[in-house]
Amino acid sequence: MIVVTGATGNIGRPLTRALAEAGAQVTAVSRHPAAVPDGVRHMVADLAEPAGLGPALTGAKSLFLLLSGDLHATGANPADLIAEAAAHGVRRIVLLSTLGVVTRPFGTTRVAMRALEDTLCESGLEWAVLRPGGFASNALWWAESVRTRQLVAAPFGDVGVPVIDPADIAAVAAACLLEDRHTGRAYALTGPEVITPREQTAALAAALGSPVHFQELTRAEAKAAMSQAMPPELADDTLDILGSPSPAEVEVSPDVERVLGRAPHTFADWAARNVAAFR
Repeated sequence: MIVVTGATGNIGRPLTRALAEAGAQVTAVSRHPAAVPDGVRHMVADLAEPAGLGPALTGAKSLFLLLSGDLHATGANPADLIAEAAAHGVRRIVLLSTLGVVTRPFGTTRVAMRALEDTLCESGLEWAVLRPGGFASNALWWAESVRTRQLVAAPFGDVGVPVIDPADIAAVAAACLLEDRHTGRAYALTGPEVITPREQTAALAAALGSPVHFQELTRAEAKAAMSQAMPPELADDTLDILGSPSPAEVEVSPDVERVLGRAPHTFADWAARNVAAFR
């Protein structure tokens, strides 16, 4: 049995489907009731209460661990989830981390994530760590303005990073859960090319078959908008990366292709597959 946390999200959903299609027994865990593929068991649990995950972990051999935002908050102790899994006989954990633990290791959330990585590596369990950079699906922030005004408004229009399709993260996670050869590995996960917000806008227009205009925001305007959905300090942190990515943050990693035997999907691939969200 493989347990997938965050099973209704943009990584957990394709991961659950991929594992089920591979013939694995899967328990999908989310905070709220949700539809899952045929043959998959679904359980509701809040990872902020590790003991509540116990029923899902009973009989499980592997766990995909994706932390929700509150588990990054001050006072949270996600290491308890690793202890809970070990206590229930889980032998392998695949942890979704972030590329920032390497490229910008001193931010508060990244210090905590690196500590969690260390806890996992020292746990005696089999492990793999996935460190993705920016997600292609962050473009969904623009979906409403594209639908209603044919407009993408974003800062740093000509500064790019190699965003990754969450479906590729899910595919790598499935490989790490199913194949022994990834045990003890940490993978940096990126897309195949650096792409700017202006270029993403053009890709969305191509997928839609209609014009989409780009409007460049100032940093202050972007922070004001982002702060409605995240703490201001996290907005600043994100804007630092988007506006001045380090050499490591614009580097295209070979790890997706090493694991999957194929190149990662482009942003245009992601846009074509998710175009309905922008219509």
